[in-house]
Amino acid sequence: MKKLFYFTYALICYVIFFATFLYLIGFVENVSRFEFAKDLAYLFPKTLDLGEASFGLLPAILINLALIALFGFQHSWMARPGFKEMWTKIVPRPIERSTYVLIASIMLIVLFYFWQPIKIGIWDVSGELIGSVFLTLSLLGWGLLLVSTFVINHFDLFGLRQVYLYAKNNSASGKIEFRTPNLYKLVRHPLYLGFLMAFWFAPIMTVGHLVFNIGMTTYIFIGIYHEEKDLIRAFGEKYKAYRMQVPKIIPFTKS
Repeated sequence: MKKLFYFTYALICYVIFFATFLYLIGFVENVSRFEFAKDLAYLFPKTLDLGEASFGLLPAILINLALIALFGFQHSWMARPGFKEMWTKIVPRPIERSTYVLIASIMLIVLFYFWQPIKIGIWDVSGELIGSVFLTLSLLGWGLLLVSTFVINHFDLFGLRQVYLYAKNNSASGKIEFRTPNLYKLVRHPLYLGFLMAFWFAPIMTVGHLVFNIGMTTYIFIGIYHEEKDLIRAFGEKYKAYRMQVPKIIPFTKS
């Protein structure tokens, strides 16, 4: 019965995550703005630039930055090994990752709900060729980050592998070897590269969108810093050598 409960719980957490992820795409891309998506507008009552702000410019900026900080703190803090060690004394190990995914999804939902659109324009190339190029690159970014999760281990990343292993042999742990498959031979963090592409290649850039991008980009690089410390702790010289050979974010550079 416990195994069935864990599996059901993990599956529900995954479905909530996936729905939240799809909303994130629509939220960042302002999907209701597009003619082909008019029939889906009711699914996206608020996006980065669509919806009404409840406050003036400065309070809106501060609220948005606080929402990003809240998401970033939770997302990074709960991912640290020290926190996991403490957390699994409360939450059973087989569903620890699923619980992390659920809470991260809730933090994103909070961000969606309380986000303050700031519609002051910075650039708008939506009617030009460069706008189509930007949109294509942004959508490629979403595709890159999703593919990146499967290249490593999508189901481990989102908690399903752990409950499967527990159901199979009463253990939530299965050793994952250090690997650098395809995309990870080009950059160390293709998933984060995907996010950066999705965020920054915006055909329409507003102050609200810029605040979101700056906040999320800051979080991404803070997250990379802590993640790489954890990876060095876990894999030692293997990861140090990998870090020397492969750029962090931008392919074919020394970054």
